[in-house]
Amino acid sequence: MFEIYEKNSFDCSKKTTNNYSTSFSLGIKMISKSHRWAIYGIYGFVRLADEIVDTFEREDKAELLAEFKADTYKAIEKGISLNPILHSFQKAANQFGIGKDLIEPFFNSMETDLGKQTYNRGQYDEYIYGSAEVVGLMCLKVFCDGKESLYQHLVSSARSLGAAFQKVNFLRDIKSDVEDRGRVYFPTLNLAEFDESVKRQIIMEVKADFDKAHVGIKQLPLSCRFGVYTAYRYYLRLLDKIERVNAAEVLEKRIRVANTEKVALLARSYVKFKFNVL
Repeated sequence: MFEIYEKNSFDCSKKTTNNYSTSFSLGIKMISKSHRWAIYGIYGFVRLADEIVDTFEREDKAELLAEFKADTYKAIEKGISLNPILHSFQKAANQFGIGKDLIEPFFNSMETDLGKQTYNRGQYDEYIYGSAEVVGLMCLKVFCDGKESLYQHLVSSARSLGAAFQKVNFLRDIKSDVEDRGRVYFPTLNLAEFDESVKRQIIMEVKADFDKAHVGIKQLPLSCRFGVYTAYRYYLRLLDKIERVNAAEVLEKRIRVANTEKVALLARSYVKFKFNVL
């Protein structure tokens, strides 16, 4: 039966999320079951594109990404795909109104990652929008579930949260991005001059994004608020750990939040959520 294929597709997206990100997996599990499958579908879609540009070194990545993009639009148009990850994503896109206005900027940023890059401020902001902010907006489409006025009200906060997550990732992965992929995302950044002052400037920018995001998180529907808040708290904790180590250490190793810390964050987040003191 077709229901079995759809369940298998959703399970593939869930498995992909669990394999690649314990932090997002933890947050998604706190979202209502009625919307959880769609967020897994979005994450699986984004992850496949990331894998193409980040890890498929022995392949023609530009060709693969172009094929994936074409397959994405074809899946949405036809309402089905033999790629289970794309089938999950098209289901979410069609059900919750995730359109080309969000999908195209995402692929534009992925195409940018095909080459070694340094960014000025305008290019950086454009890349952040396509690689992260639109993903936050895709998720917001799901959370608002057709309530367009609520969606428009929360657009700015959702964009800020996506940007904050991405910038924390850039800080965490700065060594591998530069050495392995030739990418320097932060505008005009020279690693030879990456010191406490530069690190502090970046962190203050990210904190401003988190502050804007927090305002919107408190206004999300209850069905998703706890899950999004959990992911927010995890990334805030990761930023705090990065802030506490010196700049040289950020360049030397990948800063992490231990699984035991994640569980403790989940517990504290639940208490705040339960007593409505987010």
